[in-house]
Amino acid sequence: MKKCIFFVACFSLWAQVVAQVSNHVIGKINILEADNLITIDAQAENQEQVFKDELFYTLLALKRNVKGNYSSNRQSGNFSIEPLERKKLSEIKLNLEKGEQLKIYLFINHQKKLIHKDSLFLMASNKSYEKETDEANGFELKGIVIESMITPTGKNFYDYFYQAYLVSGNQHPFIINVKEKPYFGYSSIISIEVDEKKIYELFAKPDEEYLKSAVKDALNKINQYARQRKMLFRNSRI
Repeated sequence: MKKCIFFVACFSLWAQVVAQVSNHVIGKINILEADNLITIDAQAENQEQVFKDELFYTLLALKRNVKGNYSSNRQSGNFSIEPLERKKLSEIKLNLEKGEQLKIYLFINHQKKLIHKDSLFLMASNKSYEKETDEANGFELKGIVIESMITPTGKNFYDYFYQAYLVSGNQHPFIINVKEKPYFGYSSIISIEVDEKKIYELFAKPDEEYLKSAVKDALNKINQYARQRKMLFRNSRI
């Protein structure tokens, strides 16, 4: 009995010590500047004293040129991380000319839930790069899509959706989440969420025409939501 009490006491003390340590994985964007070349380095740090897996990162670089046109570079992948480890996730290299603006986003997901994000704003001026860590200078968040697909059919849908969204010329100032979850048997359900609201949902079927038709429907629903969202925003400011 005394041994049991001693074990419980030791376990409680250990739990209190661990609880004092930050209990999540954070993401950090680092940049290296050389002439007009920007090297974007995405890192993750485990602030907890336990091994973490089922992690997923998305690194997105959005560049706006002097004419106001946007281009994007996106990298993502699964990863795990050791206790108190700092790990490099990805690297992007690109040119940034005078007058161009660059917004960089890093999202860290654990078990398909967003747990941390980091962002950085760069603008090339005459002498150097001006840096901001907030949403300053009117650089609008546009065209970001985050996916959590689990099947080849889901991945195909996401690819069709993302390509159609980019070429539509109608990227919205909010993040679109495309998710997939298992259903009965080998089937699954794909949903599209904006502002934590479900905008569209479909059963995944390995049929190209069906998926592309669903993409059109989903984009129509998103555009409709964007118009309603804009009207609500305007009314809230009156």
